[in-house]
Amino acid sequence: MISVSKLLCGLDAESDGLRYDAAADSSRDQITDELQQRPVVVWNVTKQCNLYCSHCYAAADTDTAPGELSTAEGKALLDDLAAFGIPVVLFSGGEPLVRDDLEELVAYAADAGIRPVLSTNGTLLTEERAEALRDAGLKYAGVSVDGLPERNDAFRGEDGAFDAAVRGIENSLDAGLKTGLRYTITEANAPDLPDVVDLLHDVGVDRFCFYHLDYGGRGADISDIDLSPADTREAVRTVCDLTREYHAQGDEIETLLVGNYADAGFLVEYAGEELGDDQADRIHRYLEANGGDPTGERIADVDYQGNVHLTQFWQGYSLGNVRDRPFSELWTDDANPLLRGLRDRDDRLTGRCADCRYQSICRGGSRLRALSAGGPFDPDPKCYLTDAERRPDTSTVDDAAAD
Repeated sequence: MISVSKLLCGLDAESDGLRYDAAADSSRDQITDELQQRPVVVWNVTKQCNLYCSHCYAAADTDTAPGELSTAEGKALLDDLAAFGIPVVLFSGGEPLVRDDLEELVAYAADAGIRPVLSTNGTLLTEERAEALRDAGLKYAGVSVDGLPERNDAFRGEDGAFDAAVRGIENSLDAGLKTGLRYTITEANAPDLPDVVDLLHDVGVDRFCFYHLDYGGRGADISDIDLSPADTREAVRTVCDLTREYHAQGDEIETLLVGNYADAGFLVEYAGEELGDDQADRIHRYLEANGGDPTGERIADVDYQGNVHLTQFWQGYSLGNVRDRPFSELWTDDANPLLRGLRDRDDRLTGRCADCRYQSICRGGSRLRALSAGGPFDPDPKCYLTDAERRPDTSTVDDAAAD
């Protein structure tokens, strides 16, 4: 994740230490005072969901899938994660609220010293569930809304999903939970972007996560409606502009970009244009600490059956299963050539990534999208930086960004 509000507007957040090694400079209580050493773990606690979203990376279904980790197995997983020093576990799905032991698992994680957070479609987040999750120790709920009612409901396969999600957001806020809105952009819902940010403000949410489409699960089936590089660039610029506008009005919305580390290079370029070279240099230093694309390093996934993945989006490849070996052993097994390569990828990156001056803050972008275009060390086809930006000694505009 890249915090636009932190980098462009100086907004402190509880993740400043974890993400930018800037805990000492932050006015907020921190998740950790140290730069992230262990991955944030996404745990898909179920494959079942009450909706059927067209971009679901987990390819969730409305029926229960066999082999789901039991409550006892889940607690054993959390014990291992805690002993390994995992800072955050993100309970996801499917729709995690279909599990009636979710509060028990959240409480177990909190008691073990792991920060528990939630990713949900919001439609099942009743007043009672929100209060129970708060009491269990949940620290944050991210609710997915992918446009205004018509487009959101089309994405999610059910009329009324938008209204139910907004009710869930309101219930979460009323329970005193920190709550954010998650939005994945495609050609189908791009026109709604400014209105979604306005909605966030009107409902009272102060955290907005802007997701690029990654090509996992059913997301791969709709890659043909992903934004072009040029349109992606304009959407990211809009997020930056809107964030600065709200902050200028005194509204401290926390805004984050997720899933395309070309955004890091763009933010440096944007800051140079809008804020000056000194601010651009400061932002570059923060982004170097952040480290670029986290695949195989600062993010991990455990699916509902216990298979361990390099990110939550890349579920077609598994490092092994926690029923056979603990997560901590699988994640530190340097005998795995792909895992080893991803952690030492700088000399393996090819094409436009090999000579990019932003390689240290991007590290090639999404490895899953790169795989869809060729191989795990190929360029991310969604990079939208121009040749002049990537290599300032040239004035040639990259063809992809000019499309």
